[in-house]
Parts: sequence; C-alpha cells; structure tokens
Amino acid sequence: MILVDSSVWIDFFNGVITPESDYLDSILGKENILVGDIILVEVLQGFKSENNFNTARKLLDEFPYRNMLGTDIALQCAKYYRHLCKKGITTRKTIDLIIATFCIENNIQLLFTDKDFDLLVKHLHLRNAYRK
Repeated sequence: MILVDSSVWIDFFNGVITPESDYLDSILGKENILVGDIILVEVLQGFKSENNFNTARKLLDEFPYRNMLGTDIALQCAKYYRHLCKKGITTRKTIDLIIATFCIENNIQLLFTDKDFDLLVKHLHLRNAYRK
C-alpha cells in the first residue's frame, strides 16, 4: 500500500515531471494507492477551475480512502514530535508529521517530493515508496 503525498499529486496534476510523479504515473492501476483525508484537502483546495477540480476528484475517488487523524495517531504524533525535539530536530509542519505518523503506524509507504519528509525517513523510519 502506498500513500501519495500532495506534493506528488500536485506535480502530477500540473504536468510537472519529477522522478516521483513519473513513478506515480507508472504505478497507477498496478499498485494499491491510498488517499487520505488530509491529502485530499491539500490537493483539491489548489484547483482554480471547477472542471479541473472535478476531474481530480473523480480520479482520487477511484482509490481507497482513509481518515488519517484520530486519537491514536494524534497521541503517537505528539510522542514522535517530542522524540525528535529531544534529538534537536524540529519539524517545520505538523501536517507532515501527521502524515508520516499515519504511514508508520499503518505500515504504509509514502511517495513524496517534500524534503521535510527526509528527516522523518531518517529518524522515524518512515518508508519512502520511491527508491532512488
């Protein structure tokens, strides 16, 4: 199972070619891709045109969907944040830590281009779906 971060979906929908957006294109219909509520809002909020919004929503509706933040994930996220702080590492965006925690706790790989996740791969053992 792979959760695709909004950073990759946004590149994909905008036609921006990156190794990760190419990888996403190559695994569509071949791998189990998951869409989370946080990812859904981050991706869909950026569309200016109603047609593009509807096209993207229709595509994203094809994948299994999960709510990403509940009490268990929230508590573990706080623990991870505190763990990183003790190492002198401050995460820039709480939302990235929530996404990473969801993936770690559910044994799901994350496909991303957002470099903020690199620290979480290194220090929390988040699994990167794109193997460089």
